[in-house]
Amino acid sequence: MDEALKRLLEAEVRAETIARQADEAREHLIQSALMEARAEENRFELRIPELYAAFLEKAEARANQTNSEMKRRYDERHTRLRNMAEAREEEALDAAFSLLIDPDSDG
Repeated sequence: MDEALKRLLEAEVRAETIARQADEAREHLIQSALMEARAEENRFELRIPELYAAFLEKAEARANQTNSEMKRRYDERHTRLRNMAEAREEEALDAAFSLLIDPDSDG
């Protein structure tokens, strides 16, 4: 009986040791995961200015492209209007001279 009791006590001590080691390993894993998460968070925070700069650069490029496109359209419209005005200039001058010469005429 003493031998069985002795074996039970030894088994209990081993079980407690295994449980304690498992708890320590679990705690170690938790701490490692927390440290790794903090390190990742720090790396991300350090990259925020880089990410912001890249975003800003892309936004400025899109704005410049839009601005260039609008300027091109404006220049094309201006050229068309100028060409139309030049095409009608002779007609307008003739009508103005006709009015000056004969104000009663319809042009």
